[in-house]
Amino acid sequence: MTAFPEERFPSHGGPTGPALFGDRAFVDRPLTMRGVAEADLPELVRVDEEAFPDDPYPYFVLRQLFDLHGDRLLVLDDGERLHGYVLFVTTQDGYRSWIVSLGVTRDQRGRGLGRRLMLEVLRRLRAESVREVRLTVEPANAAAIMLYRSLGFSSDEGVRKDYFGAGEDRLIMTLGL
Repeated sequence: MTAFPEERFPSHGGPTGPALFGDRAFVDRPLTMRGVAEADLPELVRVDEEAFPDDPYPYFVLRQLFDLHGDRLLVLDDGERLHGYVLFVTTQDGYRSWIVSLGVTRDQRGRGLGRRLMLEVLRRLRAESVREVRLTVEPANAAAIMLYRSLGFSSDEGVRKDYFGAGEDRLIMTLGL
């Protein structure tokens, strides 16, 4: 597995100290962006379940994605818990990469963590001379669509009906690098 250099940043732009999210309080700790480790799998499952409560990946799928693409899986870690992750996979010819999944825990949404993960992925893909990045997003996920558009993704192909099976439409978005 390729080691990723760690990147440290505060989890939000506000002052360090106690923060309230819904009915939960926690001490705001700096987050480290790093490559995933096998020991992170239970936490990765928890993050995925929080990020996608209606359709999380089963443990065995995340396990296999780790085994196959662990060097393409970044996590945000506060030293005690994970708060987000991104998985990106590049085609064998190196031309195109897909963002397979981007998830941030509910208590950290709206703080720029998804953007930070995506910016790091795009930086790495540019350094690898990848020419195109693609992703799919649920058409009703306005926040994600807005994030991807702000990063330069377009949706020229539009919505693909039943992309993930009956009733599972997805908007295909593309960014040329």
